[in-house]
Amino acid sequence: MTYKAVIFDLDGTLVNSIFDIADAMNTVLSQRNYKTYDYETYKTFVGHGVRSLVLKAIPDSPEKGELVDVCLNEMLDIYSENCTNKTEPYPGILELLETLEQKGIKLAVLSNKEDTLTKKVAAALLPKYVYPTLGLKEEALKKPNPQTLLGICESLNVTPEESIYVGDTNVDVEVAKRANMFSVGVSWGFRDKAELIAQGANAIINHPSELLDIL
Repeated sequence: MTYKAVIFDLDGTLVNSIFDIADAMNTVLSQRNYKTYDYETYKTFVGHGVRSLVLKAIPDSPEKGELVDVCLNEMLDIYSENCTNKTEPYPGILELLETLEQKGIKLAVLSNKEDTLTKKVAAALLPKYVYPTLGLKEEALKKPNPQTLLGICESLNVTPEESIYVGDTNVDVEVAKRANMFSVGVSWGFRDKAELIAQGANAIINHPSELLDIL
């Protein structure tokens, strides 16, 4: 198979954003005198969108249902202003993207991060030829729903079978499966390799340059 496009997850795959995400959420928690969490714990919280992160972070209480939207909005406000403070591409990512672009491979991003924030981080840290960069616009379309991923293929004028989806969590492997794409898991992200193996990733790479061996 000759692959014509590579579509990437963002957080934990192209960029290490855990510090800014955790700092923003911990600020919200601290302001309410709630328990805060370390960076390693936040790696287990992310991957399913910001609402899911907030649900996991705030403590259970009779008021939790009412607090979710309030804390979500607070977190998004803080994170939006600080989403590139400590976030940066993983070592070897920019070199990989440049090599893929030179080979004529089409590149895009699909994240479960809120769409505006996905675009903000990508604009600050990724080359402009990685396009489109899409995040979550409505909960119903959250990965592993393949609808947006299939839409990206259509916009790039490639078939799913001609495309690779690269990510760091079981959700990324699952969305690739549902879209009938070749799935590549990365071992440097927010989850361990065992999760990617258990989910049935077609391949697992330990350094960005290893993706070139699959093309």
